[in-house]
Amino acid sequence: MPWLIIYPHLFLIKPMTKPLYGPMVFGAITCSLLGLVGWFHVQFTEVEPPTLDSKDVFVFPGLTGPMEKTVVVPSSLSSPQAYVIGGPSRLALLLTEERSNWLGLAHGLKSIGVPFVVTQDYQEALKHRVILVYPTITGTSFSREAIRALAAVPRDGGTLIATQVLGGGLEEVFGYSEVAEALHNKEIRWNRAHPLMERMTDPAEWATQLNGKQENSVGTYSYRQARGALGSYPDGSVAVTAKDYDRGHAYAIGIDLGALLLKGYNNRADGFTTSFDNRFDPTLDVWLRLLKGMYQAGEPNAVTIGTVPFGKSLSVMFTHDVDFTQSMANAVGYAEFERSKGLTGTYFTQAKYIRDYNDDIFFNEQGVRYLARLTELGMELASHTVAHSASFNSFPMGTGEEQYPGYRPFVKTRSKAYGATILGELRVSKFLIDRLGGGRAMVSFRPGELSNPFGLPQALVATGFRYSSAATANNSLTHLPYQLTYDRLSESEVEIFEFPVTIEDEELPPMGERIPQALVLAKQIARYGGTVVVLIHPNILGHKLEFEKQFYEAVKDWAWFGSMREFGDWWSARNLLHVDVAGKADRRTVSINAPRRISGMTLEVPVGWILLPQEGVRQDGRTIILDVVEGAHKLHFSVDRSYGGMESRWFVPPNPGRRPL
Repeated sequence: MPWLIIYPHLFLIKPMTKPLYGPMVFGAITCSLLGLVGWFHVQFTEVEPPTLDSKDVFVFPGLTGPMEKTVVVPSSLSSPQAYVIGGPSRLALLLTEERSNWLGLAHGLKSIGVPFVVTQDYQEALKHRVILVYPTITGTSFSREAIRALAAVPRDGGTLIATQVLGGGLEEVFGYSEVAEALHNKEIRWNRAHPLMERMTDPAEWATQLNGKQENSVGTYSYRQARGALGSYPDGSVAVTAKDYDRGHAYAIGIDLGALLLKGYNNRADGFTTSFDNRFDPTLDVWLRLLKGMYQAGEPNAVTIGTVPFGKSLSVMFTHDVDFTQSMANAVGYAEFERSKGLTGTYFTQAKYIRDYNDDIFFNEQGVRYLARLTELGMELASHTVAHSASFNSFPMGTGEEQYPGYRPFVKTRSKAYGATILGELRVSKFLIDRLGGGRAMVSFRPGELSNPFGLPQALVATGFRYSSAATANNSLTHLPYQLTYDRLSESEVEIFEFPVTIEDEELPPMGERIPQALVLAKQIARYGGTVVVLIHPNILGHKLEFEKQFYEAVKDWAWFGSMREFGDWWSARNLLHVDVAGKADRRTVSINAPRRISGMTLEVPVGWILLPQEGVRQDGRTIILDVVEGAHKLHFSVDRSYGGMESRWFVPPNPGRRPL
């Protein structure tokens, strides 16, 4: 009854002139609505397809699996106790509420390389020169004694940073008169004259987004009559105060910074950015670099952990989505180029043994021969699901008992698939490629069309994956890798790391015509040691392969290249690294504990530190490069005390060993 929508006045507007008309009209409307529901049902309800014909499924004779059941473990709260160990040279994250978004800050500090401890005891925090109080300070957050002690931190030469300072009598400490709620501010405009902004030389770093759609917003507060501002809202009110003391600093931040970080890390930043990829969006990176700058300015023994192996400026991964019939053969062409340059590409391969809406079967005997060739060339094989469905994000989790060849997901339209589960897509694709590809057991995964279920992080853990590339850098608001959380929420971290896509090949103009723009983007990201993940569909060679060749030649002198497995292994080992500093007068000792072996680990030391000779370690300006580190290790430095003043800690001299970008 679609005519009811077009002509509702036939029943709803015409006045009733006799009492009998009421029941008649009510009945007519009821019948019409029932008919309307039936019409929608016919139009939008799919009929499940019949059992697939044998010609629509390719079966490898005698191959069945996986045999073991996959079990997704329940969520468990991550405890701050996991982050309590560390010396006084670290930043102290002082929690006022454990049930908060503190994991966002913890993961962000790890990504940018700032050593930290988490504590709920203000007296423990006072052992550190730099303290970040999170998520709020109110009149009930601390005792009077604690407030007095925290207020003394910047006066005594330390650095006090706090988010959402709403009370507690610390107005004078942070340099403002009162705080006011400022709803739904869209961005922060940074004070480019402030020393912390010295390295923020790109216009994209001068104003960063705070909120997207109204239902996806982060609350904001402003600080009135502030005597110093690091950042302001569009209306001119102060979002981040900055008050300098003789030797100390105090900063009040008017947002829940942990919540903002998790918006990006959990791929929940709807409306924050206008670009999907291929553009520079450093929203979270600006915040993290500011925190790193506050730490380095406030802690004379600040040693931070590098983000790129072997002291390079940029990490690059060439990745390929093999999800089209011709892509299997063409992938070998890309791999042969990569092998000729000593590179290892990552090939996210769809285990497509079913003919459906998307394409013909190409995961068959011939396809397996191409996989074997990729393995022979030294490439990383990775999973790109079985079905490659855009509706993967709405699949049920599954039983964990899905097996080939009985698991038969069927894609009927771009938005509709039958018989598919998250666990089926993961475990069956992994089983087939591991068994037939001839390479090492897979650890990397990318979903078709970057369709990203909320339950994907824990499903990846359960099925033996370690690294994900299921989001874009712009949707994540960062050009650095990061650790994921259970259900992409805030309370439970999982041992999965995300490497978001930076550059991809589906945007116009064609990829081969976008080399200059891609190089500008790479240089923007390289200024702070970010990561570029290149996604190329090998459906053709031509201009796409030419892009890869030219991009490699242009950045090879200052970029590190590797597969997602290689960089993921490096990054996950780095994530476990512990760094502490001790010493006095003109000597410092840096203690490193590396639970996993890691090659090419880098550290950034303060100005004036000179590495004492040690085998397997070298210094390039402020960068220290360790060939290999595993277990406990110590580095010894002499310190030029002429750099000991506050002015020198703001000053960042150029690194003579780095190639200019």
